[in-house]
Amino acid sequence: MNELKELLQEVEVLEIKGTADIVIDQVCFDSRKAEKGTLFVAVRGTATDGHHFIAGAVSKGASVVVCEEFPETLKENVTYILVKDSAVALGILASAFYNHPSGKLKLVGITGTNGKTTVGTLLYKLFEELGYKAGLISTVENYIHTSVVPSTHTTPDPVTLNALLAEMVEAGCDYCFMEVSSHAVAQHRIEGLKFSGGVFTNLTHDHLDFHKTFRAYLEAKKAFFDKLDRNAFALVNSDDKNGSVMIQNTTAYKKSYALKSMADFKAKVVENELSGLLLDIGGQEVWFKLVGSFNAYNLLAVFATAMLLEQDRGRVLTILSRLNGAEGRFDYVTSSNGVIGIVDYAHTPDAVQNVLSTIRDIRKGTEQVITIIGCGGDRDKAKRPVMAQVACDWSDKVIITSDNPRSEDPEDIIRDMEAGITPDNKRKALTITNRLEAIKTACHLAKPGDIILLAGKGHEKYQEIQGVKHPFDDKKILIEQLYHVS
Repeated sequence: MNELKELLQEVEVLEIKGTADIVIDQVCFDSRKAEKGTLFVAVRGTATDGHHFIAGAVSKGASVVVCEEFPETLKENVTYILVKDSAVALGILASAFYNHPSGKLKLVGITGTNGKTTVGTLLYKLFEELGYKAGLISTVENYIHTSVVPSTHTTPDPVTLNALLAEMVEAGCDYCFMEVSSHAVAQHRIEGLKFSGGVFTNLTHDHLDFHKTFRAYLEAKKAFFDKLDRNAFALVNSDDKNGSVMIQNTTAYKKSYALKSMADFKAKVVENELSGLLLDIGGQEVWFKLVGSFNAYNLLAVFATAMLLEQDRGRVLTILSRLNGAEGRFDYVTSSNGVIGIVDYAHTPDAVQNVLSTIRDIRKGTEQVITIIGCGGDRDKAKRPVMAQVACDWSDKVIITSDNPRSEDPEDIIRDMEAGITPDNKRKALTITNRLEAIKTACHLAKPGDIILLAGKGHEKYQEIQGVKHPFDDKKILIEQLYHVS
């Protein structure tokens, strides 16, 4: 029984018009989903204001409305609750409605610009292999133990999130590993959740379309750590200058990991090849299937998290050594004539440089690196020229193409990218707007031994153009074209 007065216990209520002695059947913030017995929360979003849809929710049967300002007309037999911040209230109400599921398992949040998906996925796989039932909430897909739940956002809305966590509890999950995006923190999607720990990977230029300034982006990430309680851990990458900033005000116990600086958990790259990484972790050398120094950080973050969750060191390293990473993260294939194709989700300047520097490290010598790259529409425009510049600086040939143009004209996005190409690099760059044609061209240009990097979309199975998602699988298309050419 979800009694309204019980659900409201942790909500900062300013005023109530009506009775709190009623039973609630569902919580929603989309008026189209309202029905008899619904508690509707009017949230002010970036595109729409839920307050405009209060009447619609009530007409569909909503018996409770939570809002930041009362509507002019109040309906009989409807309870109206005034709060300071509806988004905060929604998170708390959703958690209470599902009986606080985050407190019934160990929930670990992973935040940062790059590496969230790999760290979360590896933790999920590791703990499943350790014999636990685990959950995963990520950009690629969500898991409730072995059941797959499609993913639509890096971090879902509070109602979906708590429903997922409740299903994990029902399924007997002991742990859940969850990507925490900066959007989710800023929009209070994780409000009301109890975290057992937080992990910070790194912070580089991204999402300034939403946050406007790098400082605001940093503050959103930091707010996640600020809210961790004293029984949780806060694990940060101390090689990133923002690592120490993240934990300035947290009451959680602070731990660090690093390859270069002083830290609680240390590792060193001994060998870095296309077949994997040899790492020295605390004096013990272990071979891993993942490639690149950026993955050395990801593996170390996973190892450190497992240690903080009191797992056996030997078993953790043994299992980690045989795990593959997340789909679309340094996914590589080799054609019959020896051309190597790599698909990676890299969609920030730093991520692109990380992948290309890894490729440079594992090159044998004279082979070319051909990079196919675009930028997403309706997203941070400031990174576009930088992405093109980084790709040109670290590649022998670059094909500028479309990513997900969304509502923008692909040609406009490409022009923004081309502005970052220096005169010296112009000879390296080629523009082919159609992504399929760009991939075909790269495969025709590649000689045996050359390396093609297809950056930006990674695991995605679509290309979004003018609001329509068309089937498009980078890895599948790259394999088809490589084998067609060879």
